[in-house]
Amino acid sequence: MSQAALYIVPTPIGNLADVSQRALDTLKQVDVIACEDTRHTGKLLSYYQIGTPTWALHDHNEQHKAEQLVTRLLEGKSIALVSDAGTPLISDPGYHLVNRCREAGIQVVALPGPCAAVTALSAAGLPTDRFVFEGFLPAKDKARHDKLESLKDEPRTMVFYESPRRLLDTVTALVEVMGEARRLVVARELTKAFETIHGLPAGDMLAWLKEDSNRCRGEIVLMVAGHKADADALPLPAQKTLALLSADLGLKKAAALTADIYGLKKNALYKHGLEAGL
Repeated sequence: MSQAALYIVPTPIGNLADVSQRALDTLKQVDVIACEDTRHTGKLLSYYQIGTPTWALHDHNEQHKAEQLVTRLLEGKSIALVSDAGTPLISDPGYHLVNRCREAGIQVVALPGPCAAVTALSAAGLPTDRFVFEGFLPAKDKARHDKLESLKDEPRTMVFYESPRRLLDTVTALVEVMGEARRLVVARELTKAFETIHGLPAGDMLAWLKEDSNRCRGEIVLMVAGHKADADALPLPAQKTLALLSADLGLKKAAALTADIYGLKKNALYKHGLEAGL
């Protein structure tokens, strides 16, 4: 094992068997393990009989502790970074430490391993050729609603982590913003005894969740199908150009010019202008 290196070590998201031999060897051989919750990580270390010392590194102390850990790394020590579950830094602490290590020229070695977002996405039945990970949505209603509004026309599959306490509120907001027909998949308790992966249109999903409070329990990954644009819909830039030109030229001339600019059909633009009251 290289000395003076920071190792990013993924840990199981539920099933303790989902840890690689390389991860176990690393946790045994480093000088210290920086972890989100020493008690939580202690259960994993105890299960695999690993006695490496641990340091708490969480959201509230990361910037301060990062400097101490960088000092130890510069002294030639090796450190493993873990989170409570899954891959560190993915909606978990670690960014400040990794950033400081990069600035200080310290080697950072990332091990592959469990990640709830990727695990859920691979079994969801939604398009995976392009997707976007959005982490946790805002806790407050207005901020959450505004965030979803900004994502309404996102064409890629969207992946969120969500709290059991807020899942119903989030799905309700999704129905309001993206409509009852938007496809959702809720994956909960992945790799655990009560793992559930369930997909429905948003309106039906809301009803399904309300039927049984147990369906909102546990660690949750919420996935939302991307927006499918209407093939006949006019591009937004063309709509804006039509509106600007029609104010000075009248709708008929504006439609003709906009059609030339964007390679669109004049009649479609003219019809849109009439419907929009231009």
